[in-house]
Amino acid sequence: MLVPWSVFIALLFFSFSSFAAMNTHDALPLTQSYVGYAALAIFACAYTLVMLEEYLSLKKSKPVLLAAGLIWAMLGYVYSQNGLIPVAREAIEHNLLEYAELLLFLLVAMTYINAMEERGLFDALQAWMVGKGFNYRSLFWLTGILSFFISPIADNLTTALLMCAVVMKVGGGNHKFINLACINIVVAANAGGAFSPFGDITTLMVWQAGHVSFSEFMPLFIPSAANYLVPAVVMSIFVPREKPDVIHQHVQLKRGALRIVALFILTIATAVAFHAVLHFPPVIGMMMGLAYLQFFGFFLRKTLKSSLEKKVAIAKANGDESTLKRLGSVVPFDVFRRISHAEWDTLLFFYGVVMCVGGLSLLGYLGVISEVMYSQWNPISANIMVGILSAIVDNIPVMFAVLTMEPSMSTGNWLLVTLTAGVGGSLLSIGSAAGVALMGAAHGKYTFFGHLKWAPVIAIGYAASIGLHLVLNSSMF
Repeated sequence: MLVPWSVFIALLFFSFSSFAAMNTHDALPLTQSYVGYAALAIFACAYTLVMLEEYLSLKKSKPVLLAAGLIWAMLGYVYSQNGLIPVAREAIEHNLLEYAELLLFLLVAMTYINAMEERGLFDALQAWMVGKGFNYRSLFWLTGILSFFISPIADNLTTALLMCAVVMKVGGGNHKFINLACINIVVAANAGGAFSPFGDITTLMVWQAGHVSFSEFMPLFIPSAANYLVPAVVMSIFVPREKPDVIHQHVQLKRGALRIVALFILTIATAVAFHAVLHFPPVIGMMMGLAYLQFFGFFLRKTLKSSLEKKVAIAKANGDESTLKRLGSVVPFDVFRRISHAEWDTLLFFYGVVMCVGGLSLLGYLGVISEVMYSQWNPISANIMVGILSAIVDNIPVMFAVLTMEPSMSTGNWLLVTLTAGVGGSLLSIGSAAGVALMGAAHGKYTFFGHLKWAPVIAIGYAASIGLHLVLNSSMF
């Protein structure tokens, strides 16, 4: 069980960026009180259950939601007894506001991804790769490279699951290939998400906090690529060149599939414009982008009948029975059904973590850790340690910690902590959402210990990415 000291350190870290800017001089010193110790114990228990999600089949949102309620109940009681309830209320309102911004941002992004999935885009990509007759080594590189370039847009979890489905379909009983390919996918997806605000929640948080502008993430491209390529080159040597059995499958894209991709790109551009030009939170642009999808969904529903009539007439004229069968199962596009398919467990887990760690911050533990890591240590060393912690604990709360501390750092160091928090999770299979998800999708074939055997090689890639960043982007420090 990987919970002891490293998790305890991480527990002390968590909270949210805007809270750091609050006036906390009225906060009660509770780090050495029974309430403080009880809050730490509650969160430690909750996070232990989160880490054991795969074995307990317990959704990760449940324990942190309960822990958040208990921690704030204790804080509310103590602050009310001391006549300082407005201080606690201000803290909780700040945390709720920041969570609301990220919730709505992620909800729009997830809705677009679900819409693309429903229109058959991911199935078509999967069918193309499976049916091309690539050998195992070619598939190893293809799934890895696609993971690296798709994750900056579609997020690392969705990308990893898509590529894992391809590997599982062609890998069959070749457990060695599946394990290596899944490790490669996890590393590539995490690395690809590190140089884009849309690729990982941690990069999104740094962007929304205003520490790095949208264009300033691009210098991380080469270090991120090195993080993926170094272990991939070594692992590819051990992938056989033999060919799997070819599986041909035809996937017909549904109406509007490619136009939804275009609308998603337009939505991203809108969010960037709101942030860079108007200096508003990017979520305002994302919510405007949701309107694009809603209007397009309205258009698809209104034109469905006439579109089907034309296609049926063409299919009948050509005697195409298979097309007629496919057209008979067509359903109109429903935006709100796509919203309902968002990863609600993840979004609620996010709420639980934010509120738990906001409470721990109000208790005063954040100041202790901030003093040690960013006052007594070199910022580069502290940021490298953040990446190592991300391999053991989820990178989201670790990044919350850094944002809450809001240390005075150069752009180069903010990019460094973005890089390490993003790719550090690749060191262990439990270090990222992509790794945990693939252990479930490829159960028994991609395992914790199967990944652990390659950790030294992945660590070389981690070190290479940091070294390249320090050298190539030295002017930013």
